[in-house]
Amino acid sequence: MPVDKSWINLPSRSCHEYVNGVEKFVEYAFQHIKDDDMKIKCPCNDCSNRYRRTRAEVERHLLWRGMRRDYTRWHLHGEGNSENDEEDSDEDEDDSSDDEVQNIDDIPGMIQHTYPHVMDGEEESRSEPQEPNEDVKKFYRLLEESEKPLYEGCEKYSNLAFIVKLMHIKCINCWSKNSFNMLLELLKDAFPMCETLPTSNYGAKKIVGDLGLHYEKIDACENDYMLYYKENSKAYQCSFWNGKKVPWKVLRYFPLKPRLQRLFMSAKTAADMRCHHDERLNDGVLRHPVDAEAWKSFVQIHELFSSDPQNVRVGLATDVFNPFGNMNISHSSWPVILFPYNIPSWMCIREPYLFMSLLILGPKGPGNDIDVYLRPLINKLKDLWEIGAYTYDASTQENFQMRVALMWTINDFPVYAYNSSWSTQGHLACPCCGNETEHCRLPNGKKTCYMGHRRFLPMDHEWRLRETQFNGIREKKGAPKRLSGDDVLKQINGLPLITFGKAGKQQRLFLLLKVM
Repeated sequence: MPVDKSWINLPSRSCHEYVNGVEKFVEYAFQHIKDDDMKIKCPCNDCSNRYRRTRAEVERHLLWRGMRRDYTRWHLHGEGNSENDEEDSDEDEDDSSDDEVQNIDDIPGMIQHTYPHVMDGEEESRSEPQEPNEDVKKFYRLLEESEKPLYEGCEKYSNLAFIVKLMHIKCINCWSKNSFNMLLELLKDAFPMCETLPTSNYGAKKIVGDLGLHYEKIDACENDYMLYYKENSKAYQCSFWNGKKVPWKVLRYFPLKPRLQRLFMSAKTAADMRCHHDERLNDGVLRHPVDAEAWKSFVQIHELFSSDPQNVRVGLATDVFNPFGNMNISHSSWPVILFPYNIPSWMCIREPYLFMSLLILGPKGPGNDIDVYLRPLINKLKDLWEIGAYTYDASTQENFQMRVALMWTINDFPVYAYNSSWSTQGHLACPCCGNETEHCRLPNGKKTCYMGHRRFLPMDHEWRLRETQFNGIREKKGAPKRLSGDDVLKQINGLPLITFGKAGKQQRLFLLLKVM
């Protein structure tokens, strides 16, 4: 009798069907246990059949973290062992060793997800499948090359996996280019059977770069006035002051479009990119950002964009940190990370789906001038919103025009001021109340406090009449009007042209004379 596995793909892990499925799986797995320690390999998304757990631990992990959706044949938990236990036991050991190899080189797994009918020797019947576009063909061709072994007979490493591993070690240990070149030359000389192994750092980066694992270095002005980008890419001097182009600050830009397209190149993740539409339970429970009021309001305003569930919605998060801890070193790192929200909520915050798009490095943080560094990302987001990108969906075998929308930003209150250009200090610090912010200054503490929060209560609320518990005044005002995008544009239209940069006295004088 076949085992029911449909519960694995349920969108909610709190529903009755999923809980029953977990209980039946655990019962099934422990019926086929052969070890005396009463433990089995946990197939949750974190353990991934690598660690042995007790019965209670496996149940808890599956309910909290979910089960791997690609683990459809339970060969590590007794499925297929009824006729010949010894042979299948040997197969399980082989499969376990294969899983360890997969952890080293997961590229064949990507190919299996991309071509499930080819890898299994089956041809799925689909109605009028379309040919992949040129970018996707190049990507598939590179993945096929990654299946070539490092040398004839090598089963643990492919050529690409070995190069990626070496590059990883180089980055962790801060090797210089010369030392890496010397290592590659030594390996090539000692192991002549590795014919495809590059002999230089340039050759290794070229192979990795063909897979889209590259970034673009953009020099920035020392005082954050401008980027040496596009029309200023060949400039040798800042156009706002007399500073020369020196590698004082460098912005690293990671292309966004190929990383979003790659989510649709795998049949598994391509199906997950539509789960917010196909698997949504519209029962009023907030399980996913799709159930939030902001998402629903966006759908009403942009009906054409929302009509295609393949269009991508992303969020942006950024903050500053010092990678050197509390050491007395003048250094600042500002990563800008994007989150795709089409996928299930439990996948949104997992590391493979956190796309670092910008990395701003320098002795000082950009602060209010972060807009200068966001320009490459904003330009790309505008193109993806207005024009889109021609993308191939591996689950439907169709090409479509993928468009992208930035839904919101995630940050703390100080960084909110940098991203929105609304000062979160002083008398008008509240971004919701705006010019109607109620503020007062404490005479003894010499600090500004904000006591207008009772305005948001209903007009007949008893707290509006209380005086001694608050600021000694009865609250009779209503809540301030929430500004729309058009209202904000009207407010800023009369402002003078904003010039970015951290100018000292001499630089300010230079700018003033230049304007005059």
